Amino acid sequence: FTLSVWRLKSPPRSSSRARGGGGAQALAGAKLTPLSPCRTLCRPSSTLLRRKMAGNDVPPRRGKVLTVDTMNANVKKVEYAVRGPIVQRAVQIEKELKEGVKKPFNEVIKANIGDAHAMGQQPITFFRQVLALCSYPELLDDNKFPEDAKNRARRILKACGGSSIGAYSASQGIDCVRQDVSRYIEHRDGGIACDPDNIYLTTGASDGIVTILKLLTTGEGRTRTGVMISIPQYPLYSAALAELGAVQINYYLNEEKCWSLDIDELQRSLEAAREHCRPRVLCIINPGNPTGQVQSRQCIEDVIRFAAKEHLFLMADEVYQDNVYAEGCAFHSFKKVLFEMGPKFSSTVELASFHSTSKCYMGECGFRGGYMEVINMDPEVKAQLTKLVSVRLCPPVPGQALMALVTNPPQPGEPSYAQFIAEKTATLNNLAQKAKMTEEILNTVPGIRCNPVQGAMYSFPRITLPERAIKDAKAKGQVPDMFYCMKLLEETGICLVPGSGFGQKEGTFHFRMTILPPTDKLQTMLRKLKEFHQQFTQQYS
Repeated sequence: FTLSVWRLKSPPRSSSRARGGGGAQALAGAKLTPLSPCRTLCRPSSTLLRRKMAGNDVPPRRGKVLTVDTMNANVKKVEYAVRGPIVQRAVQIEKELKEGVKKPFNEVIKANIGDAHAMGQQPITFFRQVLALCSYPELLDDNKFPEDAKNRARRILKACGGSSIGAYSASQGIDCVRQDVSRYIEHRDGGIACDPDNIYLTTGASDGIVTILKLLTTGEGRTRTGVMISIPQYPLYSAALAELGAVQINYYLNEEKCWSLDIDELQRSLEAAREHCRPRVLCIINPGNPTGQVQSRQCIEDVIRFAAKEHLFLMADEVYQDNVYAEGCAFHSFKKVLFEMGPKFSSTVELASFHSTSKCYMGECGFRGGYMEVINMDPEVKAQLTKLVSVRLCPPVPGQALMALVTNPPQPGEPSYAQFIAEKTATLNNLAQKAKMTEEILNTVPGIRCNPVQGAMYSFPRITLPERAIKDAKAKGQVPDMFYCMKLLEETGICLVPGSGFGQKEGTFHFRMTILPPTDKLQTMLRKLKEFHQQFTQQYS
């Protein structure tokens, strides 16, 4: 089509028109004349553009407010090997397999993380029944649910705002749940009193650990807070310390003595750290992650004496307290030992201990339930702690409900007791069998040495790598055990975490693998791992 553009041409103005009068007469005497479209449409536009460019209408060219150079420098220091590059590559490989890409394997076995249900562990029936009732209270009228499950659900809902687990709770946690936790601790520790006011429900144990570290991190330069952590360690600690700007103080576990903790090593580490920071905190993981050791009572007493002597705040990560498998080993809580040592220690040593719904026989990682108990905390500091947790409003209420069930499970005589005990016992027995099997099979492989998996959910075997493999890894800019684990993933589909992600003595190499896969899949994984290690060693020898 053709677009015609016209210009309104007026006759010569009279003096009256020039002063603004006679507008209608002027319009009537005007003539329309055609104009070139290009002249009409383009010239005014280009004139307007030139005016804008000459003025202040065009904003100056600027970079982004937030860049890698302008972001929080501490965040860039954070590393978390459990979900690091190897896991990211494992996710890519899973997508490739779904798209039909041919691999020497047909599935990725993720043995990198302690995610029990993702590995096939079944949830405890009673826990899921009560959570279902809490989530959809109309089910309380359904006769398929046992009465003790309904009673637990009614009690929890009654403590929630509007009788709904969708409502916020008190920042410290639902009161009746904290009472359940308190009674659980008293029972676990042989009757030692536990004040519910010292209990804080948390978003998993990790949330509580980071919160306590926030309270403890102060100072600058040589007065900056130093935090003693075991090496190998769970990367939550190094990541949190990097984010907070605290100083990480490494103490090494003794691999030759089943990853035991040595007081002389604690003393060496402490004295060296005092040259550049102010050590204030000692962190213990018992049972150990990633090393699977269970500390003896004598060791715990020695640690408490050390903390008292050196005036250190104790943090006891006890999330694997039900996961003890080795004969002759037993879990002893730091609180129980502390109070049995008498008032000299129980009235002075400051302690925060942590537990979670994510591990043990529960494995309910996604609900993010946890608690911490604080002992001998200064009342004014405790008020600040309560203020700090209130900023995040409250932990997830479904997680709190689950913690109520973990700490107050079915009791003898109740309808669900027999099934609960059967499921709990079967889960823990199965883990114990897999812990033993993992140790035995790995120790048949030349170049792999695995300590007994006394507890927790992982083995942390030492691997001997040929010198040529070490040189090739360094030439590619990779840590040798990262190089090893990445090749293992690409060739077998097995996803492990290199020991360098947890820390290890210079010149040694390890990997962490979970014992959680189903027994048949774990056997397959160990067989493939054995074959890979033999081929890898031959290739680089």
